[in-house]
Amino acid sequence: MRVLMIYPKYPDTYWSFKHALKFISKKAAVPPLGLITVSAMLPESWQKKLVDLNIEELKEEELDWADYVFLSSMYVQKESVADILARCREHAVKVVAGGPLFTQEYDSYPQIDHFILNEAEITLPLFLSDLANGAPLKRIYRSDEFADLSVSPVPDYYLLNRKAYASMSLQVSRGCPFSCDFCEITTLLGHKVRMKSKEQIIDELETLYNLNWRGLISVVDDNFIGNKKVIKGELLPSMIGWMKQHRYPFSFNAQTSINLADDDRLLTMMREAGFTSTFIGIETPVEESLQSCHKIQNENRDLLENVKQIQKAGLQVSGGFIVGFDSDTLTVFQRQIEFIQKSGIVSAMVGLLNAPKNTRLYKQMEAENRLTVDPTGSNTDFTMNFVPKMNKQKLLDGYLHIIANIYTEKPYYKRVRELFQNYRPVKMGKNGIEYNRIKAFAKSIFVLGLVSEGRLEYWKFMGWTILNKPKLLAEAITFSVYGYHFRTVYGLRKVKAVN
Repeated sequence: MRVLMIYPKYPDTYWSFKHALKFISKKAAVPPLGLITVSAMLPESWQKKLVDLNIEELKEEELDWADYVFLSSMYVQKESVADILARCREHAVKVVAGGPLFTQEYDSYPQIDHFILNEAEITLPLFLSDLANGAPLKRIYRSDEFADLSVSPVPDYYLLNRKAYASMSLQVSRGCPFSCDFCEITTLLGHKVRMKSKEQIIDELETLYNLNWRGLISVVDDNFIGNKKVIKGELLPSMIGWMKQHRYPFSFNAQTSINLADDDRLLTMMREAGFTSTFIGIETPVEESLQSCHKIQNENRDLLENVKQIQKAGLQVSGGFIVGFDSDTLTVFQRQIEFIQKSGIVSAMVGLLNAPKNTRLYKQMEAENRLTVDPTGSNTDFTMNFVPKMNKQKLLDGYLHIIANIYTEKPYYKRVRELFQNYRPVKMGKNGIEYNRIKAFAKSIFVLGLVSEGRLEYWKFMGWTILNKPKLLAEAITFSVYGYHFRTVYGLRKVKAVN
């Protein structure tokens, strides 16, 4: 059997880092971990090829070669999915699809031959068994059960063109103990945090190491510390030992909940294991809005102080922020700006609230007859899929006010300086600036220091860093490039902050 795995193209969004990647000659931020995990579950005798449309073109001869196309997609990749399906139809190749988009939207794709829904560890073997035994193939394979991750294989990392990516990906767990109204994670993956064993994770690290990967690994869990007992008692001690033994070939980023700030020992262990940053869903500094969306892990906290604690422990914090809650008033926009600026959260993903399908928020909007269109899945296209309580034009104006006042050059570099005043990085392994950052610095001098209208602010920031925080020059280069990306995706390259 010849299987062609195709990963759809991402549009230009906040997390694509498309414009930043150009500075280090990379084509995509992360690889398609789901597809290469599925690949590892297929029979060894099958021939497999991977085409990631974020780094390469799909060739006609590849479609002619394939017996099946395996397709996985996130919601935001819908446009690319449509193009792929049209080409598959032209070549009369059968399509097998799975992943978050199709698990929730399979009714919208009558042209797809077979769906492997929910978690592939459960449903893919059912398809493969029917295929091997000559049984009639079902169109839909699905399950209400959640997978035992102890049977999840080491992904087929060898299929990747690893030089094209800024980071590799690693999954430790699935599921989240929390249940925010606007989040579909628990619908897809459940509340119980299911984990791979420490031995499985070490096997994956060994695989990447032996494939000569060095650098960043993104832990893709929705909440890496969802099961703190196992993380602290088993996984992190194993990772710390492995990293020391191998002289720290990797650094890691993760996504965690804000209660990470409550555990000094956990913070220390994460740094010792090589973690350098974490993404946290802050959402809003408005307590009433946190309560209304059941963001219980953020309630009754000094969120600003919590962020500072994590930064002082040596982890950078990126954050998610939302406006458009029913309880939001016109004061929310300035409050978001002030929190973001004071926090030193450089990568602040601010979005308009949307209601993904199968969430409590979606059901609420449906019951109140407020739904308008399908959500796009993008966090930078200024859209909502329901009618907000606030006047929509005032909401959009306020949202744009936030973006202009956190991402135009002057406030952006001011926020990076705020981080540098508080941040206490812990160097593990080799010190110094890697080749990619030297390359990025050279390009940033031309693009940001000579061509950009914000070049004065760039040089002021670089000069301040060299004089005051010279050990953070590598981080300064990275953040200056990130800022260029953020201003580009938000359309702010020539916009001035209003205050």
